[in-house]
Amino acid sequence: MALIRYLRSLKLSSVPTKLLRFQKNPPVGSYNLRVVSLEEELETPHLLPKELRFALLKNPALKSRIKKVIKGGKAVGVRTVEKTPERVLSAINNIAVLTQHRTIITWLPGLLRTQTRPMFLPSDHELAAKDGIDLDEELAVILSHRFDFKKFVIVDDGNIGISESDGLLIAQLNEIISSIVIHHATSRMTFDNADTRTATAQAIIKALLLIGPITHILEMYTHGFGKLFAASTDDLLAEAAELFALRGSGFTWKQLIARSRILIPVFGLATFGAFSVDPLIDSGHLSWAGFVFGVSSVALSLATAIQSLRMYKTCVDDLVSDGKLSIARPAARWTLALKQDFTNPARLGLIMGALMSPLMSMVVFVWFPFTVHNGWVLALLGTTETITAGVVVILSRRINALKFQLELNQLLRREIKSGNV
Repeated sequence: MALIRYLRSLKLSSVPTKLLRFQKNPPVGSYNLRVVSLEEELETPHLLPKELRFALLKNPALKSRIKKVIKGGKAVGVRTVEKTPERVLSAINNIAVLTQHRTIITWLPGLLRTQTRPMFLPSDHELAAKDGIDLDEELAVILSHRFDFKKFVIVDDGNIGISESDGLLIAQLNEIISSIVIHHATSRMTFDNADTRTATAQAIIKALLLIGPITHILEMYTHGFGKLFAASTDDLLAEAAELFALRGSGFTWKQLIARSRILIPVFGLATFGAFSVDPLIDSGHLSWAGFVFGVSSVALSLATAIQSLRMYKTCVDDLVSDGKLSIARPAARWTLALKQDFTNPARLGLIMGALMSPLMSMVVFVWFPFTVHNGWVLALLGTTETITAGVVVILSRRINALKFQLELNQLLRREIKSGNV
């Protein structure tokens, strides 16, 4: 019954809409609150929220004031926003697509950290106005939320009332951690923007896990064709995921179609390679058979990665041509394009899997030759990059949070060693 209720709750009519344009259901406000409500907690620094530890290292005198708040029946908490509001994501996307050639990292960090506004040309304002968008208002929306992502708050469960001294304490605490707040806001907005833009792509990547059973059946009843299916179908779906990810980033279907022309001969070569595996196995060249199978499995993925990187490199070049970005060296432009491309949480996983696939296939074919016609093994080898990408996608939010915590730990250690505390 639970399964039936779940199926009924699915809104299949929304699927085509999600596939065709940038859209995601508005996220419900999500935040984490860590509270210090006992005086004893202040005497065990390693158990305190890192933000509070940082503030107390900067100004030890604040400990007595926090104790006074706790004695008064209230508590001090650190509230961390875990999902960027939809209105902010919309503003970021509008500015990126309409004025910054679909890039984010070229302007958003500067806007949040130093309030450096991205350059807008008169044509940018005209283009935005056609869609009823005020670019200055979009910037104001982003800036108005930059200190909301992490802040100290007074928790008044007993409805005692927050005094003026309580407010001054919180204001001072928030001022001390302002650099941490901005760093978190930059990380949060950048990640959530990429996560939203690639929602459809991530769904496709997760769906690729269904390929295993299908390939197993094909290899059992259609000898040889299962290898083609395992080596090519996941790449086709991965390419579809990439197309929707780029579409979510603001690229037009015309650009994407032009980009995909080279993929046709690549797919042909991958298909030829897949059909060459069995003859190589029969002739005893197992290492070559594994290598060819592995390369055939990731040929489209590698071609897709190169094409996507080139598209973002063009975006960077266009920003430089418009005078919105000053980067002379070609190598630096490629590096920036690579960083922008890798804001997609699935990209790193796909690349890692693509590089691993040929090596894994060679090892399995040579060391376990009795598995070369096993559909499950072929499915696993043929979908290495998509399985890796799927794991990265599923864990990406936790990985991003862990990355921030590690950076915060480094900041604490640096402050202690530098003698600034």
